[in-house]
Amino acid sequence: MADYLAEWSLQTGITVEIWALPKQPLPAVIAEIVLGTIRDVLQEVERQASTCTVSIALTVAASGLRLTVSDDGSGMSAEFEARLHGRRAEVAGLGGRLTVNGVRGEGTTISAAVPPDRLSRSGLA
Repeated sequence: MADYLAEWSLQTGITVEIWALPKQPLPAVIAEIVLGTIRDVLQEVERQASTCTVSIALTVAASGLRLTVSDDGSGMSAEFEARLHGRRAEVAGLGGRLTVNGVRGEGTTISAAVPPDRLSRSGLA
């Protein structure tokens, strides 16, 4: 994932700050949802053309999995939030929740959380 983020940053000129990534690989189904969510957000960030920095944290702990993607752009459009419906459903299918918090002109934070019992069923916790 770090390689993908570095390549994306080079291609777009947008700085990616990686706050945290898990040391162990994620189970395939969870990795697919997490990476898909990150890709969707980064595509939207590219469209905005006003973002300078994207910050990403992905942690796995006894409390579960937590993904946070924040940007300093103009804020996500309602159109993009609607496109995230499928990702919300995927995270909900894991017993988790995906939220979008944006402030027009100040950026957006997308957060996803998956409870620990779902991780243990996936062989992660």
